[in-house]
Amino acid sequence: MYRSLDSEKIVVTVETLVQSIGEQFPDSGLRQVGQEVLSAARESHERSAWIAKPQRMLRTITGLLVVLLIAGLIIVLTKATLPNSSFDLIVLVQVSEAGMNVFILLSAAILFLVTAESRIKRGKALKAIHELRALAHVIDMHQLTKDPDYLSAGHIEINSSLRNVLSPAQLMRYLDYCSEMLSLIGKLAALYVQKFDDPVALAAVNEVEGLTTALSGKIWQKIMILNLNHAAK
Repeated sequence: MYRSLDSEKIVVTVETLVQSIGEQFPDSGLRQVGQEVLSAARESHERSAWIAKPQRMLRTITGLLVVLLIAGLIIVLTKATLPNSSFDLIVLVQVSEAGMNVFILLSAAILFLVTAESRIKRGKALKAIHELRALAHVIDMHQLTKDPDYLSAGHIEINSSLRNVLSPAQLMRYLDYCSEMLSLIGKLAALYVQKFDDPVALAAVNEVEGLTTALSGKIWQKIMILNLNHAAK
């Protein structure tokens, strides 16, 4: 029960977080980003369920195509006739080479059909993971200008257009919301490989989790600066 992620509970968690952001910062861009994360969470719930479920129709079609290929080869072989002439090494080599080519092409076709489901699922997973990676960068852009240094004593304003108008408590809450959203994005990415054992998708998820962890670490450095400034007063 507690060894796998529950996509429905993740959606509920994101909904609660977005509601809190709306109450604290109703007119902020962060609230709009939170809505996008919520949409991604709902899509992840549906997409990950589709990826985890065996696609029986696709498997049936694939099985029929493989049977047709093998049946066609058997029909060709049964209708083939051996030459009546005496043994000829050159003819044997030519026939063997042609047969090997047919075998290789048939094997490649069967392999292509058998792996079709996995490749389709991988494509859907990678597309969704790419969207989550983009969302992580958007969140990072929103926290980028939230600089806690302006609260410290002796701070010199360099660019008034980037001046943070939030109070220390609001700024800490804003940064905490950013960190929480990044953490949830990592969990949403993990949903896609929870029941889909694909090395390419798993590598993409690890990349997103590494990205969100690194970005969250930057945010927590700012939160620590805020705590130090508060303790110094």
